[in-house]
Amino acid sequence: MDDEDDNHGTGPLLSIGGFARWVGLAPSALRFYDDCDVLRPARVDETTGYRYYDRAQRSRAVALRRLRAAGLPLGEVGVVLDGEPEEARRVLHAHLLRTRDLAEAARAAVEEALGALPGGGGRAVAVVGGPELASALRQVAPAVARGAAREEFPVLGNVLVELDGQEVRLVATDRYRLAVRVLPGRSMAGGPGRALVDADLLADLGDWALRGTDVRIEVEVEGEGEGEEGVDGGRAVLCADGGPRRALTGGQGTFPSYRTMLDALAPVRTRVITDRGALRAALGGWHGEDAVRLRARERELALGRGDSEPAVLPAVRTGPPQDLAFDPAVLLPALDASVGPDVLLEIASAAEPVVVRSADQGSFTTLVMPVHGHPSDV
Repeated sequence: MDDEDDNHGTGPLLSIGGFARWVGLAPSALRFYDDCDVLRPARVDETTGYRYYDRAQRSRAVALRRLRAAGLPLGEVGVVLDGEPEEARRVLHAHLLRTRDLAEAARAAVEEALGALPGGGGRAVAVVGGPELASALRQVAPAVARGAAREEFPVLGNVLVELDGQEVRLVATDRYRLAVRVLPGRSMAGGPGRALVDADLLADLGDWALRGTDVRIEVEVEGEGEGEEGVDGGRAVLCADGGPRRALTGGQGTFPSYRTMLDALAPVRTRVITDRGALRAALGGWHGEDAVRLRARERELALGRGDSEPAVLPAVRTGPPQDLAFDPAVLLPALDASVGPDVLLEIASAAEPVVVRSADQGSFTTLVMPVHGHPSDV
């Protein structure tokens, strides 16, 4: 038996053994913390060397135990216990970020190992930034089919969630628009995974995702995944910063293969860059049932209907002039979902989908169909 385990103290002092049991620390740990000058005993017997502790030291000892259990280095424990509150907060926040990164790296390694085991396919995991995910949901939402289009093609009321390589992609289309947002994965594990999520279930996720620094996305695919015909419904599970898991049921049907759509695009002949806000305001002024004619000239973009006076915007054009028409109700949401002050229009012809993207940020792309028919008729 340890001699110091007997209570030789008087009054309120506790022996090292009694104090250790009271605060949940081993006597050897208390000796170590004494040697490190982190938790000194209230009194040390000069003859025997026995250590005695005051009951008032309990709160410090418990805090010390908890900090060490959380993995905080001993050198930083003293800063938290004895430093200024602002410095203590800085140290704890930095440690929280370190432990989160280590835990995520460990989880990714385990997920990758699990995915490599027989029968582990069909599941992918990614961690993305919460604000970035909220932005992506806002950007693809306008391209989801609504109303009659959704009734005719229910599968287009879903958003495709795709985890592949080091990227997460959100895709939506209503046949007249195709929106693709690419998010870099902070960590990825498992093989490629794809799932369809009902857009109505995603409607309230924007604010929820904003509240989390990180959002973990797990995708389990039911069926054969993506082939020539597209993607079948699956299941996605989201979890923000270790909070409750949110299971999102996959939609029914086969989602169109967006890669096939992109690969089938005709070569771009003309690129036009103009102020996004100005173009949006001009289109808003022409809002209505009729299409709006866009004429890309050398240094300007003209918008108008019929013989009315056109609105003229400064623009930069490369390639031949273009003359095409859009339904404002289709083009306006694409502009609203874009980011940055300038918008880039990539045009193949008046009858081909036009690529609408930020002039300097390429992570979000929208395809918008022009109105069929000769623009001179508009």
